[in-house]
Amino acid sequence: MQPNTLLDALLDEAGVSNAGLADRVNRAGRARGLALRYEHTAVARWLKGQRPRGQVPDLICEVLAARLGRPVTLDDIGLGVPGGGPPASPGTPLSGFVDRATALWRSDEQQRPFLVAAAAVTGTPAVMPVWEWENPPEDTDVSRTGLTRVEPADIALLRAARAHYEQMYRKAGGIATRARIVGFLTTEAAPRLRGSYSDALGRSLHRATGGLVAVAGICAYDADAHGLAQRYFQQALRLAKASGDRAFGAYVIALMVNQSLLLGEFRQAVAFAEAALRASDGTITPALAADLRAMQAKAYARLGDGAAALDCIRRAETAADRIAPAAEPAETGYVQPGLVNVQVAEALLSLGDLAGAYEHAARAVGTPSHDRGRVHRLALLCQVELRQGEADSAARTAVEMTERARGMESRRLRDRLRQAREHLLASDAGEARKAAELIDGALRVPL
Repeated sequence: MQPNTLLDALLDEAGVSNAGLADRVNRAGRARGLALRYEHTAVARWLKGQRPRGQVPDLICEVLAARLGRPVTLDDIGLGVPGGGPPASPGTPLSGFVDRATALWRSDEQQRPFLVAAAAVTGTPAVMPVWEWENPPEDTDVSRTGLTRVEPADIALLRAARAHYEQMYRKAGGIATRARIVGFLTTEAAPRLRGSYSDALGRSLHRATGGLVAVAGICAYDADAHGLAQRYFQQALRLAKASGDRAFGAYVIALMVNQSLLLGEFRQAVAFAEAALRASDGTITPALAADLRAMQAKAYARLGDGAAALDCIRRAETAADRIAPAAEPAETGYVQPGLVNVQVAEALLSLGDLAGAYEHAARAVGTPSHDRGRVHRLALLCQVELRQGEADSAARTAVEMTERARGMESRRLRDRLRQAREHLLASDAGEARKAAELIDGALRVPL
């Protein structure tokens, strides 16, 4: 059994305790001639995934509908099918999606183990959200009636929070940041999504919330919770569709492409990037186009298609030349000078072009970037230098990389450090061994 996250979230929204729900269900049952004697312990079992018997699921819907002032279905309370609380299926109305999304945030805030341990899905379940984003029907009206009235100031708050947590992620890592942003989604974003707003304001609300959800996905990805990260990215993509902002949807797909590369789903990475480039109606910015093409190059290189990889590299470099930072949205700020060089270097390394990879890696390291980005750039340069047999240079690079990574809680950066350590030890050079010992010390601190 898995916990019934949907019922849990609706009880929270309705402000009803376990004992309160049991009492209301008993009273509703008496009105139907049923002698029910449920207590809070029974509700606790329902929340853990046990399915109530007989007419009780319908009574729960009746009680919550009266409390919330809107219809509540068996699907809404996670009892439409055995097991409770499945991910939204294709064609789920926006209101149902919002209920499921906010239920996930609440469960993540409660640190439910099954969420963090879930593996990323593959095949049709992975592709369907991208297909639905790309194809009709669109959301013709996203207005909603709820208890909280949403104002333009609320949108400004959500946008400011996204920028805040993005900077925290870059400085402290996803492990430290994830709990903070998930808590914000639960306490601040969820009540607003379930509130009252017009269609126009609702589109801005979904866009701003989507930006936050995307950062939550990045943090989960950084913490190695790939199934959870995937669900956050898929949520952000659904919010992007509701907002009507195609360029934002393309940005979310870029995050999905990056995850696909890490998970070794190279054909999926190519297809997702093509979908983003194809469906953004010409609104995609040069920075995002450059990143998507560069990631495609990495995927093609890993698939052994050198010609396609080199073509994508040329397209990425052309797009990078057209980047005007002032004209880019906040989300694409990660495409800083040198990022495309990093991606190109990784593609060329996979193709066996060590000279080309070194040229791009060195250029990336020579370009200013935030601390997290610099660690990744130094890790790549270290890898290339070791491949070239330059163990002493690689050792100096590794020392700087390790010092820069201090204070960051990130499994992705830990992976980089471990890989560098293994390669340094394999070189069997004196300076390289010292650098590996320094990395050992950093890795002893638990995350």
